[in-house]
Amino acid sequence: MIVNERETPEGLLVAVCDEDVLGETFETEEISLTVTEEFYGGDGADEGAVVDSLARADVANIVGREAVELAIAEGFIDEANVLEVGSTLHAQLLRM
Repeated sequence: MIVNERETPEGLLVAVCDEDVLGETFETEEISLTVTEEFYGGDGADEGAVVDSLARADVANIVGREAVELAIAEGFIDEANVLEVGSTLHAQLLRM
């Protein structure tokens, strides 16, 4: 997986994606999602590093089956809130 962390005025923004979705575009009739290098590109990360980043995130965008399923398994995302976009999964986390 790939993790990109950046500080914003709203807090820590974490973008996580599976390596194989970086640079891809996924679509449904209502949604088009492009996993850009600019937003999602970052460092390769194992599951522990992804969990650590998500635990510290104020906002997170997560794309890819492996990344989203890890976020669900670790309790960051409720499965009912996951979007299936084309052949991949997408979820967002907002801590208030």
